[in-house]
Amino acid sequence: MTTILTRRAALLGGAGALLSGCAGKFRSYDGPAVTRLRLFKSRRLLALEGSEGILRTYPIGLGFAPVGHKQFEGDGKTPEGTYVIDRRNPDSKFHLSIGISYPNEADIAFAEAAGKKPGGDIFIHGGPRRGIDPTDLRDWTAGCIAVTDRQIEEVYAMVRDGTPVDIYA
Repeated sequence: MTTILTRRAALLGGAGALLSGCAGKFRSYDGPAVTRLRLFKSRRLLALEGSEGILRTYPIGLGFAPVGHKQFEGDGKTPEGTYVIDRRNPDSKFHLSIGISYPNEADIAFAEAAGKKPGGDIFIHGGPRRGIDPTDLRDWTAGCIAVTDRQIEEVYAMVRDGTPVDIYA
């Protein structure tokens, strides 16, 4: 009888530990609504704003060629302008990620006029994971905005799809 209880306790404890590890990256947030994100590239700062002002700020990393507005696929730049959060990826290879609506119509038209592609898949994400991108560089993404895994967990919980994003030089 004792062996059965000990085995059952071990199995339940192991299952609980496994489940808590899986749920660990998904946080809850019940504070004031985030009404806008402001990203200051030159200051490497992301600010989450609510109706009463700034709720949180985070240091960020950018694309590997961060100066200037993203114009073409592969240029390593992070976009500038006004966009919205338009999707989320709970299975991102960079822990979690929320998508930015780049490219907009103007971005597409500019790239097409130059005979190039505008690129896409711009996200705010965690990471990097070992073996995927260098960890010794501040600006290492292909144009995305990087925060730590712990920080993207907060951002992911706080920010809703449709939230405006202003990205400044």
